[in-house]
Amino acid sequence: MTELKIDWHPDKTAATPIYQQITNYFQQAIASGDWPMGAKLPAQRKLAAQFGVNRSTLITALDELIAVGLITSNQGSGMMVSGNHWSSLLAEHVNWAQYVHAGQFKPNTHAIQKINQFETDDVIRLSTGEPAPEQFPRRLFQKAFAKLGANLTSLNYTEPAGILALRSQIARHLAKVGIQTQPENILITSGSLQALQLVSVSLFPKNATIYTEAPTYVKSLQVFQSANTHLSGVPMDNQGMAYWQLTPPAADSQAIMYTIPTFNNPTGIVMSAERRQQVLAYAQEHQMPILEDAAYQDVWFEEQPPQPLKALDTTGNVIYFGSISKSLAPGLRLGWTVASKPVIDRLTDVRMQTDYGASSLSQLVLAEILADPDYETYQANFRAVLAKKAAAAQAILQKYWGHGIATWQAPTGGFYLWIRLADQINIPKLFDMATAQNVLFNPGNIYDFRPNQFIRLSFSYESTVRFERGIRILTQLIEQNFPVGGKTDVTKRTPDSSVF
Repeated sequence: MTELKIDWHPDKTAATPIYQQITNYFQQAIASGDWPMGAKLPAQRKLAAQFGVNRSTLITALDELIAVGLITSNQGSGMMVSGNHWSSLLAEHVNWAQYVHAGQFKPNTHAIQKINQFETDDVIRLSTGEPAPEQFPRRLFQKAFAKLGANLTSLNYTEPAGILALRSQIARHLAKVGIQTQPENILITSGSLQALQLVSVSLFPKNATIYTEAPTYVKSLQVFQSANTHLSGVPMDNQGMAYWQLTPPAADSQAIMYTIPTFNNPTGIVMSAERRQQVLAYAQEHQMPILEDAAYQDVWFEEQPPQPLKALDTTGNVIYFGSISKSLAPGLRLGWTVASKPVIDRLTDVRMQTDYGASSLSQLVLAEILADPDYETYQANFRAVLAKKAAAAQAILQKYWGHGIATWQAPTGGFYLWIRLADQINIPKLFDMATAQNVLFNPGNIYDFRPNQFIRLSFSYESTVRFERGIRILTQLIEQNFPVGGKTDVTKRTPDSSVF
């Protein structure tokens, strides 16, 4: 279908914001049938010039139109008009624009929305925080499915807190890291994200302050902000959160501490055993609950990290979040929350108002896998492969970026390399150029409370060959567009070369 011809300009003297005028114009053209389903829209740059606006204003309008399903944006084919339920409602003159941003839940930033849209198999995903597909333990799952197949009698809703067999296996699993708990103190969730959301809407008072490491994974989410709370970043050193630098909460205010003490995402920092004791004592002194995110607890290379804060907690001050997404399979969508019984009861009650529990089949499968003696062998092999991939990724970075483009610290576990790029490199510009070349990395500022010169790369997901191919492309973009000293001739290397 040929490209739509647009002969319209916003009224810059009107009281209505420019982006809203653009949104209203698109809605009217689609609802009236003037723009049929599948019609191709001009490119963003062309539209911005046509309307006489900057691209950020245009993108604000386009994001709103995409959110309600009126237009779609596809890599390689540009933007086009969609035909869906929302479009039909608009044809009946329902103005959905006034509702799109009226809900309590805040939208992701533009960069994060773009990252989510670009995580496809066609893209070299240099930041994806998932195990590599080739590390999937097929035999473990085949054994679990075979055993279940002979004994499965129903797939009804589970008990509210989750299947008892799974909670029992998780309690046994947690004992290995020093957490002594019982099934009644465990809630099964649909991953750690659901646990965060449940806690934020169930336990946080309005306008509470959430103290968290800076940078941190939760800064890239809107779950806490959507619950009318405030995030406050606390600096880190090489031992973890510098808790003494936070301002103690006022006597009449509520505060919570959120921490990823084991392989912090994105930095990879591991909080020392001494610092864990200090943080716990500080929180107890100020009657401040702690949310401990332990998604990477089992993903260590050579040395097991210190015991979780929850293992040291004698007063029920810590709510512990665990997950199988990083060490086994994110598609199972299973996590767990460990807390005192009143907290678990509260979270369970709220959870039953939002869904009726995580997948019963996923829970049954995971219970079988955790009970299988071969699971420990799988975990050891998983860690060994991950350590080799981490070493390979660093060798690649040293070859291409070790001459002044970037610096980083060697990780001891987790999935990530927290990389500081040279000051001359404009990271937002590099991000846009890289996505145009089907290479995706995560800018560091989505995790931080202020702009920084970092990016997060993952060595877990892509093969070493594809990781190097992505770094080659980034290197070429850097050397062609930014004045970084000590350039390396990347054209003399074959795209698929490996460091081993």
